[in-house]
Amino acid sequence: MNVTRQSAPAAATVTVRRRPEWLVPAGLIFLSLIPVLAGAARLTELTGGAEVTERNARFFDSPAPVLIHIVSVTVYSLLGAFQFVPSLRQRRRRWHSVAGRILLPAGLLAALSGLWMALFYTLPPSDGQLLLVFRLIVGIGMVASLILGLRAVLRRDFVRHGAWMTRAYALGVGAGTQALILIVPELLSSPPDVTMRAVLMGAAWVINLGVAEYFIRRRPLPTHRAR
Repeated sequence: MNVTRQSAPAAATVTVRRRPEWLVPAGLIFLSLIPVLAGAARLTELTGGAEVTERNARFFDSPAPVLIHIVSVTVYSLLGAFQFVPSLRQRRRRWHSVAGRILLPAGLLAALSGLWMALFYTLPPSDGQLLLVFRLIVGIGMVASLILGLRAVLRRDFVRHGAWMTRAYALGVGAGTQALILIVPELLSSPPDVTMRAVLMGAAWVINLGVAEYFIRRRPLPTHRAR
């Protein structure tokens, strides 16, 4: 009887501590589907001979950067979501390492192509100089985070590696958060003006970074055995 009484609380404790580890990546994939589907529509537009308009003329004039951006963002956002599954990171380290070798160049291509488009594409009527500045800051920040993450893993500093790669991913999936934020004023009233649109899009990147920092600081530090 004593064994039964002691094992029941223990089993209950294990059940309470179990967390749905696929909840976070599922949410990230859902968030990423918004820009991924938009990118797929743009890709279809460019390859299907769609009508050239004022809004898409810049993409037809120079399609390579946007094609690189669409493919790299799709790979980075969808594959990157699985890096937040604890069991894959801890028990399938080979998978985590191989995925990282794909994600690093994909992330760099996504950020650098985004910077190229921000600098050299003609600004559409809905954008402005403030949003351009935000995009440059975010693109540079994403490149810097990826490089710092690579530097950390080469030094076998896995805590800083995870932190920098989390920040880079948060910036990389900002388009999903932006779509969710921008849909609110469009449903309630009308599309925001140029300045307000820039502020709302900038707020989306800030929200993503804030969430990333929250989870970074909640991660337990690794314990080292004394030698």
